[in-house]
Amino acid sequence: MSLSDQDLTRFARHIVLKEIGGAGQARLRAAQVVVIGAGGIGSPALQYLVAAGIGRIGIVDDDAVDLSNLQRQTLFGTGDIGTPKTDAAATALAHIDPGVRIERRTARIDPDNVREIIAGADVVLDGTDNFATRLAVADAALALCIPLVSAAVAQFEGQLGVYRGWEPDKPCYRCFVGGDPEREGASCADVGVLGAMAGVMGSLAALEVTRAIVPFGEDSAGKLLLADGLSLRFRTIALPKDPSCRCAAA
Repeated sequence: MSLSDQDLTRFARHIVLKEIGGAGQARLRAAQVVVIGAGGIGSPALQYLVAAGIGRIGIVDDDAVDLSNLQRQTLFGTGDIGTPKTDAAATALAHIDPGVRIERRTARIDPDNVREIIAGADVVLDGTDNFATRLAVADAALALCIPLVSAAVAQFEGQLGVYRGWEPDKPCYRCFVGGDPEREGASCADVGVLGAMAGVMGSLAALEVTRAIVPFGEDSAGKLLLADGLSLRFRTIALPKDPSCRCAAA
């Protein structure tokens, strides 16, 4: 994909990076990303992915904007309350770069529809807080060999991982969390979340999506980033492949 004169100006700060350059920016422009959840993580991630020039972005969310969302979901404003998040997000993102194709899917992910929703994507970003949804997305991404960027945040803490479990030495999401579909995850409505912490993790998730399309620096797959906003500390731990996981037998 060639870049227009406007693209060369818009993405000049990317293009001068030797790790990205014009060829890398063209790859971003040709890429397709699916973002599951337009909430605290998905909202800032979407802003940076559109600003980065991702050519085609699918947004999947079944919720409407609520007043309580506005403390951390930076895509939305008071006037969006009651509007489906996919619609409000598409409107806001068009103001950043109308050249990015936004595809809206106002639906709840489940094992029956997830493969069809993410099929064809170069990367999937999961920012949901529902464990059953996360497992469904992770299983579909593994089956379709699509890199999965998974981020979560609660209170003052966040975590971020990149999963390519079909590779012999890389874990899948189940290698990290196990496979119990009945496991309960605490939502931010239950435990609270610092708004800026969601912004940090959403921005880092966008960085990893970009890295998955245009590789630069160290490969993040097989590692888990843990962020602690109370102490302002970040640490990275290794995530080995679980030999008893289904991905190990694939």
